[in-house]
Amino acid sequence: MANGRLYLIPSPLGGDDPRDVIPGPVLERLTSIKRYVVEETRTARRFLSAAGLKGHIADLEFRELNEHTRPEEVENLLELFSDVEGQPTDVGLISEAGLPAVADPGAALVALCHQHDIQVVPFVGPSSLMLALMASGLNGQSFAFQGYLPAKPEERRKVIKDLEKRSSQLGQTELFIETPYRNDSMMSDLLVSLQPSTRLCVAADITLPDETIITKTVKAWRSTPITIGKRPCVFLLLAK
Repeated sequence: MANGRLYLIPSPLGGDDPRDVIPGPVLERLTSIKRYVVEETRTARRFLSAAGLKGHIADLEFRELNEHTRPEEVENLLELFSDVEGQPTDVGLISEAGLPAVADPGAALVALCHQHDIQVVPFVGPSSLMLALMASGLNGQSFAFQGYLPAKPEERRKVIKDLEKRSSQLGQTELFIETPYRNDSMMSDLLVSLQPSTRLCVAADITLPDETIITKTVKAWRSTPITIGKRPCVFLLLAK
C-alpha cells in the first residue's frame, strides 16, 4: 500500500500574521493538505484560518499529538497516510509554535514515519532557538540545546552550574527554555549561580512587537535586572 508524505509545517511564534514569518510557497502548500496532526486543534485551526484557509477549515481532518498521547495512539496515526481505497494521502504536522518536532511531541510521529518509509518533508519557518542564537552574539559554531531545566530550584541551580562548566570546557553556547511563568525565577537562579564573567542572553517574544534580545555579562545583569514576565523566552549562556 502506497503512503503519502509527512509535511513539517512551521507556525508563528506568537500572534504574528503567518504571511510575515512563513514563506509564501509553504502557505500555498497548505491548500492541498486535508489531514493534519496537531498539538492542539483550536490553535491549529486559528493558524490555518489566518494562513489563508478561512472558510475551508470544516473540510479538514485533525488528530492531536501532544504530551498526553500514548504510544499506541501515535501508531494509529499511520492510517492517515492512505485513504479508504489505499491511495496515498499527505499529512501536515503542526506544533503550537515554531518548528514541528523540535522540543515538540511531534517528533514521535516523525520517527514513526521513518520506520515505515514514509517520506518526511521539512518546511522553512521561524525557530526561536536559531533566531535567538543568531542574535545573541555567542558562539554559533558550537552549541547545544538543553531543553527544559529542572523545576526545583536546588536541582536547577546545580544544572546551571554544570552547564556553565561544560560551556567553559568546550567553548560551547548552551541554550535552554523555561515554562513562561517560571521565567523570572529562572533568571534569579541564573544570576545567583553563574560566574560574573559568563555571558548570558535573554531572548523573549522573538518576532513579536515586544521582542527583547539582550546579551550581557552576569555582572552587568546583576546591576541592571530585568523582569521577563510570562513571555516565551530562550536563555543562552557562554562561559569563559
